Amino acid sequence: MKVKTHELRTKSKDELLKQLEDLKKELAQLRVAKETAGAASKLCKIKMVRRGVARVLTVLNQKEKQALRKLYKNKKWKPLDLRKKTTRAARRNLNIHERRIKLKKTVKKRALYPKRKYAVKA
Repeated sequence: MKVKTHELRTKSKDELLKQLEDLKKELAQLRVAKETAGAASKLCKIKMVRRGVARVLTVLNQKEKQALRKLYKNKKWKPLDLRKKTTRAARRNLNIHERRIKLKKTVKKRALYPKRKYAVKA
């Protein structure tokens, strides 16, 4: 039986773990059958079972990461693997808030020496 990803996404974590355990047991049995010169049909099934295990693990990891993203959505700090994957230079740029901040010295200077306005004869 082939494992369908869209069906796995509807299952709970416990069901997924149980299915993973079943697939691993089946894979172990198929490997034994391979060594004992089993039927050709069983040898072909190993690939399907391995892929099924991979699919179940992928869905489990995706669900876990999705739950973590939901948990850290409005927090100030996020784990490194949940942060945006941009370039190294872009991560080191100042953010919008930091760009808008003015030094006290700059604020005083602008208050004391406002921009000059000229009346230009046209």
